[in-house]
Amino acid sequence: MNNAETEGVINLGFARIDTLRKKRCGRPEVIFGEGKTAEEIAEIATKIYATEGLVLVTRVSSVQAEEILNLLPENICEPLYHQRARCLTLGEMPEQSSSLPCVGILCAGTSDLPVAEEAAVTLECFGRTVERIHDVGVAGLHRLLGEIERVRSCTVLIVVAGMEGALPSVVAGLVSIPVIAVPTSIGYGANFGGLSALLGMLNSCASSVTVTNIDNGFGAACAADAILRLLDNREERQPVGVIG
Repeated sequence: MNNAETEGVINLGFARIDTLRKKRCGRPEVIFGEGKTAEEIAEIATKIYATEGLVLVTRVSSVQAEEILNLLPENICEPLYHQRARCLTLGEMPEQSSSLPCVGILCAGTSDLPVAEEAAVTLECFGRTVERIHDVGVAGLHRLLGEIERVRSCTVLIVVAGMEGALPSVVAGLVSIPVIAVPTSIGYGANFGGLSALLGMLNSCASSVTVTNIDNGFGAACAADAILRLLDNREERQPVGVIG
């Protein structure tokens, strides 16, 4: 194997860690915990922590998280399990700014919170400010309208909903900012594990809705971060002043 094939890769045998992900994509590698053993996650996390100082592991059960924490070396600071989000973070989280831009995360119902919180914790790991707006589903539209000014104050919206998935369409008809829709697998039998919400969002009559896969709060967070990085780059290119 030549140097070009091994550059930016730490080969653990069972996993190849992409150490150039942040340089290439703007975000370091994140560990998807589902299907991995606690030993595998602990070893991958230790390597990423050594280069990045902050590690995010998604889709981790509470039992799995406890096993991982017991396997980590003592030099890893501030390990924290985010139970609702099913995420594990290792290292100090970035400080959240109270100023814009921020990502509003709207949740149709309390049952959708695990997906919404996965998005929120992911964005906070990326150093983004998050505005949580929970339980504003269309079954009680007055709840959303009562929060509409807070919704409109955000820069990007992630809208999480199960059942028929109507909330993103309603929200997109009330705002002029990007709406990232996340269907969840929450619902009764004809919900088909989130398929009805997914199709409802894909067929939205609102023109500014972009849809992720079912339960993919992490993907929605990455999309929102990418939008904000475009704004970050544009602000950096703005001249400080013009001399006439």
